[in-house]
Amino acid sequence: MILIYIQKNTPRVSYICRHICKRMLGMEVDFTSKIESFIAHDGPKFSYGKKPLGKELFFQSTALLFEQGINDVAVKVVDWEDTKCFFGVTHEKSALPFDIFAASFYLLSRYEEYLPHVKDGLGRYSATESIAYIHDFLKDPVVDIWALKFKNKIQERFPEIGFQKKQFSIQPVVYVSSALAYNKIGLLQSSIGILKDLIYLRFHQIKYRFNVLVGLKKDPFDTFDFFIRLQKSKKRKLIVFFGVGDYSSYEININHNNELYRRMIKHVADYIEVGLRVSYEGVCDFLKLKKEKQRIEQIVNRQSQYSLCTFFKIKLPEAYRNFVELEIKRDFSMGYAEYSGFRAGTCTPFLFYDLDYEVQTPLMVYPTSFTSLSLLKEGRDKESVLKNIIYYLDKIKKVQGICVPVFLNEMLGELNEQKYWKTIFEHLWNIDESRELK
Repeated sequence: MILIYIQKNTPRVSYICRHICKRMLGMEVDFTSKIESFIAHDGPKFSYGKKPLGKELFFQSTALLFEQGINDVAVKVVDWEDTKCFFGVTHEKSALPFDIFAASFYLLSRYEEYLPHVKDGLGRYSATESIAYIHDFLKDPVVDIWALKFKNKIQERFPEIGFQKKQFSIQPVVYVSSALAYNKIGLLQSSIGILKDLIYLRFHQIKYRFNVLVGLKKDPFDTFDFFIRLQKSKKRKLIVFFGVGDYSSYEININHNNELYRRMIKHVADYIEVGLRVSYEGVCDFLKLKKEKQRIEQIVNRQSQYSLCTFFKIKLPEAYRNFVELEIKRDFSMGYAEYSGFRAGTCTPFLFYDLDYEVQTPLMVYPTSFTSLSLLKEGRDKESVLKNIIYYLDKIKKVQGICVPVFLNEMLGELNEQKYWKTIFEHLWNIDESRELK
C-alpha cells in the first residue's frame, strides 16, 4: 500500500490516483490530509500538492484536479525524454517535470471533447481536433508511458515496494456494419441492386447475387463461420457487435425482425460473445438505446454487457451516462474510425469519469488501437497492413497494455478487392503474446 498526502482530496484526485496506482500499477492506495499521519507512516508514501512538506517523495500539482466543471485550460505540450507531456511544473523538488495526474485525467476524462470544437460530417469529435493529433502523440499510449516513469520514481525511493505485473493481451472486436449483402433484402431492393450492377457493368456481382439468392453460394458478407472456427480454438475471446436499430439513412442493416438475421445472431452468440452496435440515433436517444438493448437481449437470451457506437460516434457525457443507466458494463467506442492510435492516450481500460456530475461511473471503457479502415488508410497492401499492426502491437506490449483491434466484417468478405483480410485477422488471432512480435 502507498499513502498519498493531499491537502484537500477531490473526486478527480481520488479517481486518477487510484487508476494509475491501483489499476495500472497494481498498488493499493490510501489518502490522508493529516500531516502527522503522513509523517508517522513508515511505508511507501508521497505528497501531491503545490510544495513538499519536507524531504519526502513529492509530485507538484497544477489546478485541474481541484477545479469543478469545464474551463478553458491552457495545454502546452513539450518533448520530454522519449515521449511528450503537458501541464508542466516548476518546483525543483518535484519528482516529475509535469503533473502526471492532471495530464492523465485530462486525457482519460476526454476533457477536450467537452470544450467547443468543430464536428465532422457525422457529428463526431474529429481526431484532427485532439491535442494528441495536433502534437503528434496520437500513436503513443502516453498515459501508460507516464505511469511506468512514475513507477520508476516510486521504486527508486522505495525498492521494497511490490507491483502487480500487467499482462499484454489482444482483444479482437468485429464491427458488423452489414451482416449480409444479398440475402437480407426483398425483391424490390434485389431488383434495384441488379439494375445498379448492370449500369456499372458489374456482371460478376450479378452472377454472384443470383447464386446467393438461389442458395448455390454463401452470402459474401457472411464471415461468421470463420470467426466461430477461430473462437473454438479458445486462443482468446472475440466480441462481435450486431446492430438492431430501426432503419434510417445511417442504419441500413437488416431489419431486426428478419428471421434469417435473428438466427444468424443467435448462432454466433452460441459460440462468441455478442455485443450491441448502438445505432447512430441510439447513441443520443435513451429510449431508442433501451429498445435496441432489449432486442439484442431477446435474440441472444442473455444480458447485453458490451457496446460499440456506430461510426465511433460518442456524445459525451450523455451516451456513456445512458450506458450506465442501462447497465452496460463495457464500451469499445473509444477510438477513431479512420485514425489508428489512442483517443484517450492509453491502452489500459479505465472507468468513465462524468465531468458534469464529477463522479466516477461503473462503465469500463476499452480504448481501441486501430481499425481495419485506419489500417487501410495507412497502407493498402498486405505487407503494409501487417507492418502497421506489428508497429502498434509493439508499442502496446512495451507498456503491457491491451490491444483492441476493430475489424469490419464486410472487409473480410468475398466482395472486398483486398482478399488478404482473413489472413491478417487469423495472423493477429494466432500471435503468441509471450514471444517476439512478427
